[in-house]
Amino acid sequence: MGPEAIRERLPHRYPFLMVDQVVDYTPGESISALRNVSASEPWVPGHFPEKTIMPGVLLVESMAQACGLLAYVTREAEPDVEMPATPPLFYLVGVDEARFKQPACPGDQLAISARLDRVVRGIWLFKARIEVNGRLVTSAGIRCTMGAS
Repeated sequence: MGPEAIRERLPHRYPFLMVDQVVDYTPGESISALRNVSASEPWVPGHFPEKTIMPGVLLVESMAQACGLLAYVTREAEPDVEMPATPPLFYLVGVDEARFKQPACPGDQLAISARLDRVVRGIWLFKARIEVNGRLVTSAGIRCTMGAS
């Protein structure tokens, strides 16, 4: 899934679209996506000038957007569900047990993966993680719910 297909499913736009490409997905199960961290990102001059690292909240947002994409393609794949003309929004409603193991920096390619754990009373629960070159950067439980767009 390339940038155009992602933009059809997520409402985010530059500079807040945090998923560049979906490498693979299985509706109802998992998604693998990529995010290329650039030196021209708006946060680079101030976080931090001496040692630039991607803010943790943006790492969490990257995982949340991948989870939103997985929720969307899962709904799309359900045989009895007719998707509305305007795509539904999946709102982030919780982040559990976020852990930051190493920094992500400009030049890194984030490998974002998420697995759907379960859906309970309209709340979608995911396990998500980001790796750079096979090393864990961050992980968290992500919760989202579908709302009207």
